[in-house]
Amino acid sequence: MIIVNNVSKYYGDFCALKNINLELVPGVYGLLAPNGAGKTTLIKMLATLIFPTEGEILYEGKNILDMDEDYRKLIGYLPQQFGFYKNYTPKQYLTYLAALKGIKKKEANQIIPELLEKVSLQDVMNKKMKKFSGGMIQRVGIAQALLNDPKILILDEPTAGLDPKERARFRHIISELSRNRIVLISTHIVSDVESIANEIVMIKNQEIFMKDSVERICKNYEGFVYETKIKIEEFNRFSEQHFIIAERQEQDGIKVRFVEKNQKAEDWVAVDPNLEDVFLYEYRDREKAGIE
Repeated sequence: MIIVNNVSKYYGDFCALKNINLELVPGVYGLLAPNGAGKTTLIKMLATLIFPTEGEILYEGKNILDMDEDYRKLIGYLPQQFGFYKNYTPKQYLTYLAALKGIKKKEANQIIPELLEKVSLQDVMNKKMKKFSGGMIQRVGIAQALLNDPKILILDEPTAGLDPKERARFRHIISELSRNRIVLISTHIVSDVESIANEIVMIKNQEIFMKDSVERICKNYEGFVYETKIKIEEFNRFSEQHFIIAERQEQDGIKVRFVEKNQKAEDWVAVDPNLEDVFLYEYRDREKAGIE
């Protein structure tokens, strides 16, 4: 178990995160927030790449800073952008990293083919990575994060730039990996975590805003998400009065999906809320400000 206890992080007078409290047990956690909200700050503290200004992070009751190398041995980390040698094959690259991590050559020779098979790269393990797609490179990244069989797997924006097929493959891999370890996925792409996360952690105003299952988070918005059809000439006025999630133009008007908590009209049809509805609604002020 990881316990994040009243952790804050300041850069001079700027507060990146404040009063963060979390408990993480084996399973998948989706750390969901727009870019710039503090996700990367939190995972870098969990990976001991930066340190809290206030508070502490405990693993099995021990401060991770006191554990030092013993804690780092438990971590597999995939940063948003990781360095690799284009002229290396996956097998060569992982062999090199295994040596840096102190894994014995005999053990590395056994686990590397197994890891590449786990991420479906066994057929290209001896091909140079300079011709690999973005999705293939990300799978190499996941394999390197698993070299030391970590108890804690931390992935920062792991599907950035991947196509839908590669995203689906990634979700399948992560579901398999989460059975006996803590997996934390930091992302602003809702679909990456909606179907696989045991819990969603949302950060807002530098604090934990929500931590719950997708089902319970969405249940809080039941009766507030609607669909209706409006005339084209009414769209601008409607969008000023209600927060629109999506719209689709049809022959006889525009079909809109929107969130409204304060009123209801007879021609509005209540629909089941999903995590994207919640995400877009709760971060609407950032969206209006032009923040992704």
